[in-house]
Amino acid sequence: MEIMKFKLNDEYIELMKLLKFMNICMTGGEARIRIDNGEVDVDGETEFRKRRKLRTGAVVNIDNYQISIE
Repeated sequence: MEIMKFKLNDEYIELMKLLKFMNICMTGGEARIRIDNGEVDVDGETEFRKRRKLRTGAVVNIDNYQISIE
């Protein structure tokens, strides 16, 4: 598993935007499909909300990636 860190510059980042920014999904459409298919976990639970606000301390898992929000 590849562990990645994302430095938050604002109050939050939306889940779809994070997946695109980290180059895990190439397009917003791909991010939507992967979230709809239940492929993304946030803090250990499957997440279906595309615009979920991720704040400091959140951990996102998708495929072999783990992203910590700092």
